[in-house]
Amino acid sequence: MASTIFRYDDSATPNALALGYTALSYIASLALLVAASGWLNAMGVLLLAHSLVYSAYFLHEFAHGTIFKTNAANQRGGTAMSWINGSCYAPFSDLRRKHMRHHIDRADVITFDYKRFLRTAPAWVRALVVALEWAYIPAVEFIMRAYVMLLPFLAPERSVGRKRILFVLAVRLTFFAALAWISPKAVLLYFVAYGLFVTVLRFADAYQHTYDAFAVLTGGSIPNDKVRDHAYEQHNTYSNLVSLGHPWLNLLLLNFSYHNAHHEKPTAPWYRLPALHRELYAGEDVQVLPMASLLRGFHRHRVKRVLSDDYGVVTAGAGKAEDFYGAVGVSFLTAV
Repeated sequence: MASTIFRYDDSATPNALALGYTALSYIASLALLVAASGWLNAMGVLLLAHSLVYSAYFLHEFAHGTIFKTNAANQRGGTAMSWINGSCYAPFSDLRRKHMRHHIDRADVITFDYKRFLRTAPAWVRALVVALEWAYIPAVEFIMRAYVMLLPFLAPERSVGRKRILFVLAVRLTFFAALAWISPKAVLLYFVAYGLFVTVLRFADAYQHTYDAFAVLTGGSIPNDKVRDHAYEQHNTYSNLVSLGHPWLNLLLLNFSYHNAHHEKPTAPWYRLPALHRELYAGEDVQVLPMASLLRGFHRHRVKRVLSDDYGVVTAGAGKAEDFYGAVGVSFLTAV
């Protein structure tokens, strides 16, 4: 029987289960954060971080319109996810527009060039960011998020967004003030979980592309300096799978790591990506980068990747990729 709500007829059960898990785990995690038991607090941190991860990847699904039948419903769903994961300072339409450019231009198109900012900033600012990144604190990601909040106040042409920023900030500060009134410890643990969430997403994002990155104004064009066709897209896209032997573990990231399959068919919903990957690549692991092979490099190059102008040496397939530096500041949760 055709679904009247969801876009695909076979999607009601997987979407209801995964969306239900996202909402319920977020609510349950807050209860665990305010508990007296340290073990329950630790469980709350992990559960909260994972619910935020799911909300981010569902926002991505809503951006591609893979969940609901209508664009309006997908817009509402994406907006709801943005409020959960804190990307709500930018309208969902802006987040979607930026991400669609990533697919259409086959490039990482950004408005704010954080590398140029760091290179021209006072030495103490650059040193602080590098020190934080060395300590595994994703400073660059928070700079990008801060820029989203500041942009309407820095650029006169974006001044229409000032009221929205102030409204969102007031709502979120009220939420955290209420949580602090219940349990100051819970607020601290919330930020720990949020940092873990951002780190998980940046680890996944770091190794999914070796696209050229361009800092251009909103609506600007990228240079026509090379052929960025389908072959370029697939060659510069990687599937950093959580597990090769246990595919179900990729559900931890809502199958987002089947990235070549996603770029081959962006309208394929998350639960179909494993089968699509097998169908397209038939066991060939040319573009597969198992996450286990990336962990050492993620640690070793955690400072180098921040200012590096290249991605290092990429070795796909089942081998190691320790000299693949990865990308920074390419999250689909920032509209800059």
